[in-house]
Amino acid sequence: MSTYTEDKRKVTTHRLWEMKQRDEKITMLTAYDYSMAKVIDQAGIDSILVGDSASNTMAGNTTTLPMTIEQMIYHAKSVVSAVERALVVVDMPFGTCSGNPIKSLESAIRIMQETGADALKIEGGKEIQEDVKKIIDAGIPVMSHLGLMPQSINKYGTYMVRAKEDKEAKKLIDDCLLMEELGCFSIVLEKIPAKLASEITAKVKIPVIGIGAGGGVDGQVLVIHDMMGLNKDFSPKFLRRYADLFSVMTEATQHYIQDVKGKDFPNENESY
Repeated sequence: MSTYTEDKRKVTTHRLWEMKQRDEKITMLTAYDYSMAKVIDQAGIDSILVGDSASNTMAGNTTTLPMTIEQMIYHAKSVVSAVERALVVVDMPFGTCSGNPIKSLESAIRIMQETGADALKIEGGKEIQEDVKKIIDAGIPVMSHLGLMPQSINKYGTYMVRAKEDKEAKKLIDDCLLMEELGCFSIVLEKIPAKLASEITAKVKIPVIGIGAGGGVDGQVLVIHDMMGLNKDFSPKFLRRYADLFSVMTEATQHYIQDVKGKDFPNENESY
């Protein structure tokens, strides 16, 4: 299988922009710990998102809202320790970027200093433009997240596709153009119509990463627990599972239980 792993240079925000220019698709997966990050970095992934989806995958919460800045820093430090090539982007968790530019900047600086990450991802459009501007002006790269924004789930009341109506679609386009103007290096579009995502991708010069946004964007991101088949309870239309690790790990665990109870493990060769 052909990959781009022969290029060992560190991926930067500028390299993502270069990839868009030459129509090379950008690959992104989430990771929350050292071991998983090391595997996907060595496999050649372009970017790793330390997502607040850790709230769901690692802590078992139903939303991303419970994630604290301390928890995000813990996960991000673990990932950064493992990564040599991929661009590492960290989510600013709920409440850390919500209309107070000075406090938002303080949170952003803390995450960058304590984790060693390459960039931050922030949910929101025009409503937080002053926060985003303040952070970017301080020299911190920002990836915008628009469309379905999980931190706003209590406002939406549903995880249904966003921007299907003209009014919301127009606001989304305007927000994307604004985020580009403010200096964001990339945009994540989540769960919006594919045609709209393609239109936005053509309008902006910065890379657009999609999740449930069709194939007309510049790259794709998935939650690693979902695409690896560790999570059996989440099956949205946009998800393609590339492995069934839930079954593999279940069978291995059952085999281990059988061997221990049957006094087959450890054997003489496995003893000192």
